[in-house]
Order: sequence, then C-alpha cells, then structure tokens
Amino acid sequence: MPKATRLLLCLAGLLYLTAFTRDRLNDWVNATILPPILAESSVEMRDRNGNLLRAFPVEDGIWRLHPGSVDRDFVDMLVRYEDKRFWIHSGVDLLAMLRATGQALLNGRTVSGGSTLTMQVARLLEDGTTGRWRGKIRQIRVALALEQRLNKEQILTLYLTHAPYGGNLEGIRAGSRAWFGKDPVRLTPAQAALLVALPQSPEARRPDRKPETARASRDRVLHRMERQGVLNRSEAQAASSEPVPQRMRPFPQLAAHLTDRVRRQNPEVMTHDLTLDAALQAQLEPLVARTAAGAGPRVSGALIVADLHSGKILASVGSAGYADARQGFVDMTQALRSPGSTLKPLVYGLAFDQGLAHPETLISDSPVMFGRYAPRNFDGVFRGEIRIREALQLSLNIPVIRLTHELGPARVMDALRKAKTAPKLPGGTPGLAISLGGVGLSLQDLVQLYTAMAAGGEGPVLHHLELSEQSQTQRILTEPAAWQIGNILSGLNPPPGAPPGVLAYKTGTSYGHRDAWAIGYDGQHVIGVWLGRADGTPVPGAFGGELAAPLLFEAFGRLKPDFEPLAPPPPSTLIVGAAELPAPLQRFRPRSAAFADNATAPQVLFPPDGAVLETHSDTLTIKLRGGSRPFSVLADGMPILTGQRQREFEIPNPGRGFASLVVVDAKGQSDRVSIQIE
Repeated sequence: MPKATRLLLCLAGLLYLTAFTRDRLNDWVNATILPPILAESSVEMRDRNGNLLRAFPVEDGIWRLHPGSVDRDFVDMLVRYEDKRFWIHSGVDLLAMLRATGQALLNGRTVSGGSTLTMQVARLLEDGTTGRWRGKIRQIRVALALEQRLNKEQILTLYLTHAPYGGNLEGIRAGSRAWFGKDPVRLTPAQAALLVALPQSPEARRPDRKPETARASRDRVLHRMERQGVLNRSEAQAASSEPVPQRMRPFPQLAAHLTDRVRRQNPEVMTHDLTLDAALQAQLEPLVARTAAGAGPRVSGALIVADLHSGKILASVGSAGYADARQGFVDMTQALRSPGSTLKPLVYGLAFDQGLAHPETLISDSPVMFGRYAPRNFDGVFRGEIRIREALQLSLNIPVIRLTHELGPARVMDALRKAKTAPKLPGGTPGLAISLGGVGLSLQDLVQLYTAMAAGGEGPVLHHLELSEQSQTQRILTEPAAWQIGNILSGLNPPPGAPPGVLAYKTGTSYGHRDAWAIGYDGQHVIGVWLGRADGTPVPGAFGGELAAPLLFEAFGRLKPDFEPLAPPPPSTLIVGAAELPAPLQRFRPRSAAFADNATAPQVLFPPDGAVLETHSDTLTIKLRGGSRPFSVLADGMPILTGQRQREFEIPNPGRGFASLVVVDAKGQSDRVSIQIE
C-alpha cells in the first residue's frame, strides 16, 4: 500500500475517532443530571429607597442573598484572578489544568488550581470535594453541562450567589454586607480583593478569626492585579494599607414585627418593597426601647410614623425589643387596647359639625347622671361652666360625655368605621363610655383616625407596601371642624423643653393606668405612641402626658429638624369670640332645649346671688325652687353634697371668704350663686 494511501487512511481514522469521541462526550454531557440550580435565597424586606430593612436566613440559618447589582471592577478582578479565560472556554480550561498539573509535579505540592469558575459553581451546587479524581471528574461533567444550558452571565450569577464567605455566609452580597456593611455595588480595591480571596478558603481566611491570613490572601490578589495592570502601583499600595474588618456585622432586623407580618401575608414573594425609611426606623427603635426601659419593669412601647398626604407608613416599632423579657414578640401596633381620652377630639369635631357646639361655646362641667352612669373627671374636680376649647385641652370627661349623649354613641362608632379603623366593643353595643376609652382600638387604628382628621376630615388609608393602591377614608368631619380640632390641640402646653404651638396632639391614659398614649400631627406627618405592658397589667403612675408625650415630641425631632406648619383655616370656618356666637351656640343645651328658656331648671332662692352672710354655724341653709330631684351641690368646683331630694337642706359651711355655689339637678341643669361669708 502506498505511503500516501496509508497516511490518508490514518488521517481518516483519526478524524473518525475524534468525531466518535466528541459525539460520545456530547452524549455523556447531555445525559448529565444537573443539581438544583434555583436554590432558595433569603427573603428580603427593603425600604422606600431600596435599602435593606431585614433579610430572613434560609435553611440551617444560612444567609444567601440574591447578588443584585455587583461592582464590575470586582467581577473583572475575580475573573482575572480565578479564571482569566472564563468568557471563552466551554467550562474546562485545559491550559490552566496542564499548568496546575505541571506546577504540582515540579514543586511536589499544589501551587495553583486548575478549576474554572464554572467548575467551582458545579462544586458549590453539589457541595462536593475539590481534590479527589472522582469528584474532579464529576465537576468537569457538570461544568460542561452548565455551559451548554446556561450563558456566561447566568453561570457567574450562580457563583456570586453560592460562593462561601465564612461562617453561614453564601454569596457576594451576604459577604459584602457582613464584612463591610454594604451591598457590593461599589467596592474599594481592598474590599474587592478580600472578597475575591475569601471563597477559596473561607474559614482559614476569616478576617475576624485569622486577620493576618486574611490580609495576606487579600494582598496576593492585589499584587497579581498590579502585575496584570488592573491596578497601578500606588493603588495597590494604598489598598494594601487598608485594615481588614475585625468583626462580622449583623444583618439588619429593622421593623421586625411588620416584616414578620408582611412575610406571613405574602409567603411566595422573595423581595418586598416597603414604604418605611430604614434610617428613621433605625433611630426610633432604640428611642422607644430607652423610653420603655425608663418607665419601669416589663413596660413595652410602640410607635408609628405616617405621611398624612400619602398614607405611607414611614416607621413602625412594634415593641421595645423584639426578643427581650418585656414580651417583645407581641406587636403592639396591632394589639387592641383602650384608647383612653384620645377619642375625645373626634367627639368634639362631630359636635361642631352637628351644630351642637363651637370651640367658644360654654358647657357645664358639673355632676350629671345618665341612667345609672355618673361620669367623673379624672381629678374629681368640677369646674362649672367652661368653654369647649378648655374642656378639650383639659381633657375633661363630663363635657364630652354630655356631647356623646346628644350625638349618640352609634354616630361616634360610625365615624370610626368611616375612618377605616376596626373598633371592637367589649359588650357589642356602644355606650357613652366609648368617648373615654370604652372601645378596643389598635395604635395603627388611632394613627389612621388622626390622619383623617389632620388631612381635613378625610384622608388616605395607611399602607406599608410601596406598590399598594392608595385609597381614601370616607369623610368623618368637615374641613372647618377638623381645622378647629387641630387649632385647639395645638394650644396644649408641650412637655418641658419642647416648642409650643407647633404640634396638634392629644394624650390619653386608659383605666387603671394600663395604657399611656400620645398622638400628634403637624402639616406633613402623624405620629402615634403607646406605652404600657403587653399583658395589660397596670403601670402605676403612668400618664400619657408625662410618659408618652415626651416620646412623641422626641420622635418628631428625629423625623425632621423643623415642624411643618398646620394648614390654614378653610374659608367657611367660623372664627369669632364667644359674645359674637349665635345665641344657640353660646351655651350648650340639649337639642330639645336649644331655643327655649328652661323653666324647669333649679333656682337657688337662698342664699341670693351676691349675698354677704354673717354666720358662725358649721352649716349653711340652701333653699331651691324647680329642678329635678336629686340635687348635688358644688362649692368652688368641689362636690360637697350629692343625692339630696329635698328643696330645703343644709350644706357644710364653705368657710370665711368668697364662695361659688352651684346646684345641679338630675338632668344636669344648674344654677349658680356667689356669696361672701364673714
């Protein structure tokens, strides 16, 4: 056989063998069963600016965050150091493997690896070994299969998701956040070099445990980048002088109660964009914790900040500590509690709208009974006739109960529901005591109510998800009534050291000192504060004005440096003095008596008004005409006799000097005389 013929036959046989080998290799690769590629990653909660509020670990407590945007300089450094032909090889770099094998034979030890980034991904996905031949062959097979089924960017993303960075950290973003406290969007050369070096031996190079080893590994990466021209000499030297991190930073756990709730409501969503502001949340959580700790044992606290124009919740603090001994796991922004006096502004606003009263209307703060219910003021003092404005600012109970009786408790409940709150009645039927806190509401409900009032009587429904559709409450007050309420509340004296007249706010204390409240607003924001014990036991000496109000004002100070001015009065607002009011509004009376003289009211016949009496007796005789039994008598605002059924009787002598006597009958009608005793 001629030589040329033999050569052609050999060449043909070689080509056939090559094609056969290629086909069998392709069959082998195509038959590869790939490990799961879509591994579970941490559920993330982000604030309105995209900042991480909280991440939830995956199985076995591993932090594995989706890489997101990664610094391209880091990616360039990674590829040049680990796999410089990554973008052109098919999963296996034969030149790198030959180089690594030759170096090992010459030096008697492993000097450099021959694994490509794709092979490293194969190992990470299967959690396999690196050195054994069977493991290496499996990596090669999986790497070739990955290259057939994924593009280079997808393979790189898998590496950036699974690469180990020490401890329970997986992925570039988890590593960057844990070691540098930031996402890997923009890294310094020193930071990038350390993050390139760590995955090759994450435990041996952990900066918090082996700082010198970590520094040496980082500097080797920097030195190679200098040789390859990625960094110039001065950049490499500056990067080498940077210290390595001394500790692993904890992942943020802001708004823990709200983020728990969001995750439960939407378990299939991996990334949640919330309306919260992470920086504000981080300031307010320790503020609430510090205030609660100073208030006494087992005291917790909660706080909500909302934008009154958009309804976005900007901060939500559910307790004084998520996992402390104060039952911190209970989300007190959602817990039903007695709102104390915080509903009084709503009642007054409804009375303004119904034409029952005006801020300058006089109303009687005197003993009264409605069936068996006899309300009393918190301090036990009766002040006689007082202006509505002062009655609200002093948070008196009797005037607001008189108005609630005239309005009807059902009207108050209807307004609460129109404001998109969810009130709960202990007995099922509303009574007069709802105005004093006899109804269950959450802190978020109260902030919702005050948002509607602050926005002019109707406002946005509060929401915490950025993609939520904005909706509105129904109108609960007219704009003039809502403005009058804000004007009255802005006249309250602020806590010591706080600026006056900048915040419309109301405090409240529930029965038995179980809840201390403060809710206020300026022209832009509403903040609600609650302090108490999560188990509902009393906190002796806890008052909303003393405990919660300072926290409210301090929270506003953390929110912004200056208060936004309250809205100006609407054009239709009636702003006049008491003397200029229409006659029916000058003094509050029930509707049935609004335009008639009350001939049935009690009249003090003796002593006459202005009398000067000389007496040494321990008692003073009172003579009455008219009125409905029984009668009560107040001397200088203090009750001195109740339940009197006669129209001539004796009272204790008020003592030398001037005295103001008020007689009140069973219907709340009264007469007053001023006398002087010598």
